[in-house]
Formats: sequence, structure tokens, C-alpha cells
Amino acid sequence: MTETDKAREMRQSIARHLADLHRLHIALAADSRALKVLTTEGRPIAEIEIAAEMLEQYMAATAAFLENMRGRFENRLGLLRRGDPVGPDLAPGQGPLGHGPFWYAFSRLCVALRLAERRAG
Repeated sequence: MTETDKAREMRQSIARHLADLHRLHIALAADSRALKVLTTEGRPIAEIEIAAEMLEQYMAATAAFLENMRGRFENRLGLLRRGDPVGPDLAPGQGPLGHGPFWYAFSRLCVALRLAERRAG
């Protein structure tokens, strides 16, 4: 299996998991809409309590996931940075034509990590 095939397979696996997560979001949204029956039956406090529990648990789980992923990739930044495609006789920043895409991707990861930190915090 080539490196390109490995990367494609990993992307597809993550895409499937994100699709599963989207389906779970749709199911949670449907469940939350169904809560209104409690209020129409005269039990608004039950709807309020369940809605608060759902949101609190979802935000806690999401924050924990983001913090885990942020920590995992921040710990790897040094190793990832060493993947800079510089030539043997070149200083960092003087790499071959492929150098720009590497730093664009690295910067994109750093931005995503900062956003994850804000959302998890």
C-alpha cells in the first residue's frame, strides 16, 4: 500500500466516523424536538431539566474530545515541524517548491488547535 493509499484510507475512515457523528446529531435534534410534548402535557420543568442535562453532557463530552485531540496534536507539533521539506544544504524556509504547501498545512493545523483550545475551554 502506497503512502497516498494510506492517507486516502485514513481520510475515508475519518469521513465515515464524521458521517456517523452527523447522524447522531440529527437523532439528538429529533429527541430534543420530541421534548416539547412534556410542556404541552403540563410538565415544562421535565423538558427544562432534560434539555439542560442533554446540553451539559454534550458540551462536556465535546470539550473532553477537543482537549484530548488538542493535546495529542500539540505534543506532536515538534515532530511534525521537522517534516519541513528542506534540502540537505538549505536553511529552513529555503526548501523546494513543495515547501509552501507543507507550511500552509502546518499553519492550518495550528489554527485548528487554537480554535479547539478556545472551544474546549
